Amino acid sequence: MNAMKAVHRWCLAALAALATGAAAPVAAQVPPSAADVLAYEGVHQAAWRGDLARLKALVAAGADLEARDGRGRTALHVATHARQREAIRQLAQAGAKLDVLENDRYDAITIAAVADDPATLSLLLSLGASPRQTTSRYDGTALIAAAHLGHDEVVRRLIAAGAPLDHVNNLHWTALIESIVLGDGGPRHQRTLAALVDAGANLQLADREGNTPLRLARQRGYAAMVDKLEAAGAK
Repeated sequence: MNAMKAVHRWCLAALAALATGAAAPVAAQVPPSAADVLAYEGVHQAAWRGDLARLKALVAAGADLEARDGRGRTALHVATHARQREAIRQLAQAGAKLDVLENDRYDAITIAAVADDPATLSLLLSLGASPRQTTSRYDGTALIAAAHLGHDEVVRRLIAAGAPLDHVNNLHWTALIESIVLGDGGPRHQRTLAALVDAGANLQLADREGNTPLRLARQRGYAAMVDKLEAAGAK
């Protein structure tokens, strides 16, 4: 349910970007549907339910931890969507790959980032999952995904883990730009932008039309963002 809400908020942000003239992508991350969940068996079912005893038995019996569902999700992806953190830990300890991508090219880190789930994100990072992968059909990153949604705590944790600050996706947007053009200018997007600025994000990287973050914030009337960018020396 939380993942679905995150996708819904993403769609609203994209519509807001369209209203201001920005080219907005469409939502790509798809959590398991009710039909998917009903069809799950084996490790996928145990991961979704957080059934640790069943998962342990399946691992002992040699179950394939990299088996995929109809959208290419492994048990680790499913457990991440379901926020089943102990199942994630057990899968990792059993040798499940932490950085695999599902069909829409999302990894577990990006799934947790989109779902605004700092606890699961931190667990994945502690287990060795990488915050540096290029993910999604937009050639983005978990940091970009979190920034455009205004998931400020997730953004701070990804920054601390070494996520690339200035990655440019195939829309020619960085995390800093997405916090503006796909944000609402409100407190969470303001904190997201501040975290990126304070971490040393490049303030001059422009979008495809040559608009810098400062110009984009001014165009939208996001006064607090403008103030923060100007104070940091943005042009």
